[in-house]
Amino acid sequence: MKKILLAFASFFFLSSAQALELQEGKQYIELNQPHSVQTEIIEFFSFSCPHCFNFETKYQIPQKIKADLPKDATFKQYHVDWLGEEMVRAWSLAMILGIEEKVKMPLFEMIIEKRKAPTLDNIRDVFLANGVTAEQFDGGINSFAVTALTNKQITLAKKLGVRATPEFYVNGKYKVNGEGLSRSMDGFIKDYVETVKGLLQK
Repeated sequence: MKKILLAFASFFFLSSAQALELQEGKQYIELNQPHSVQTEIIEFFSFSCPHCFNFETKYQIPQKIKADLPKDATFKQYHVDWLGEEMVRAWSLAMILGIEEKVKMPLFEMIIEKRKAPTLDNIRDVFLANGVTAEQFDGGINSFAVTALTNKQITLAKKLGVRATPEFYVNGKYKVNGEGLSRSMDGFIKDYVETVKGLLQK
């Protein structure tokens, strides 16, 4: 019975992914990069980006993608360094501590709604208000692990040529082209999720 259910789930995913006929140059752009070994989706975002905020709150595109991922696929959100390295470091620390969902909305609100500068002190206040101890933050923000993950995010953004946010990359080879998707809100959300699903199969 379990095998039948797994087979049905796989069939449903493939059928859903194939519902949108993907065309290079329309729904996605193929990059001059090698296909990643791991099946993965990486979203580059910024806490200062209103579109990223809408993707999380209004459209809920990251949540919809994560909710229907194949078991062998991973979804990661990386921060760009356009606000300075402090914000990338903060997001690296959040990932290492496993508290991304606890601090994500407060960090968006700090910058977009409250219009506070992304200084280390302001970032620290957000972390401490959401369950992180002073020792965890102060000891972790400049740690080797956080520095390594920060450099990884910055280096990959440069390698892929990230110029805007949010941008979704699939298997290191394909970038979703939002300009080629439906103009209606519901259609755009559906097309975006279906494009990511389809690209995972390439």
